[in-house]
Amino acid sequence: MSETASGIEELEAFEGGAPAERLRSRPAEVWSAVVANRLAVVGLVVLGLLVVAAVIGPTIAPFGINEQNITNRFAGPSRDHWFGTDDLGRDVFSRVLVASRGSLQVGAVAVGIALGLGVPIGLVAGFYGGLADGALMRLMDIVFSFPAILLAIAIVAVRGPGLLNAMIAIGIVYMPIFARITRGSVISVRNEVYVRAARSLGASGPRIMRRHVLPNVVGPIIVQTSLSLAFAILSEAALSFLGLGVQPPQPSWGRMLADGRGFMKQAPWIGIFPGLAIVATVMAFNLVGDGLRDALDPRQKSIIESRGQQA
Repeated sequence: MSETASGIEELEAFEGGAPAERLRSRPAEVWSAVVANRLAVVGLVVLGLLVVAAVIGPTIAPFGINEQNITNRFAGPSRDHWFGTDDLGRDVFSRVLVASRGSLQVGAVAVGIALGLGVPIGLVAGFYGGLADGALMRLMDIVFSFPAILLAIAIVAVRGPGLLNAMIAIGIVYMPIFARITRGSVISVRNEVYVRAARSLGASGPRIMRRHVLPNVVGPIIVQTSLSLAFAILSEAALSFLGLGVQPPQPSWGRMLADGRGFMKQAPWIGIFPGLAIVATVMAFNLVGDGLRDALDPRQKSIIESRGQQA
């Protein structure tokens, strides 16, 4: 009994002295590297504005999202209507502003679903290998073999159109990406000294994965999360464009694009401004993702610095 207690104490002491590689031991360093990247800062500013718009958009919108004024339909951008009005006389700026909440919500929840399903699968497959790895990765290959948007359309078609089903569909579509990235990272660290030491001290497989493996593979997962948020917003816009995502009367950037395509010659602003909102959001997530990649991958950072010195 004393030997067991001693082993537990040794294990806890070992885990208390976390390996230097752990991301959680250097958040300030990572943050400093991200804010040193000007493009990443631009992306953070844009995302901050989008989050503010999503939170307080309905309260600061100058007009109601479904407030119609048929006598003022197809009005161009002006002081009263910054983005003009649509075919029903609704203020496009108000609708674009409020639609940011739905787009960011879909992106966050869908990527959360993909993370919650894909990361554990990748952890188990990469850590144990063998039959578990083969079975789980073949399952991911089956899901990954379908074109992303077609699989999302199929899932929504089965479950029915709507915001919740769109989030579930997009989450399932991006699940294999997180599983693959996590598995590859786990394979690269599962035989490290600190993992072997934890195993020799009697730590169980789940404990090793949770306390030693996952913290050391979280970097690539964070980068992929930021990039997947951009793709999830694009997927939601595509589903809404096809009438399978956010349903009227709730505004959606994709749905507004679909509504505006029939008036491109008469009132191009109906589709242009929602499209610009999508572009700005996706670009912002990509810029932040690139900044995180450079901060979390020393090899990538050294390559960029060497190229800068050569230039």
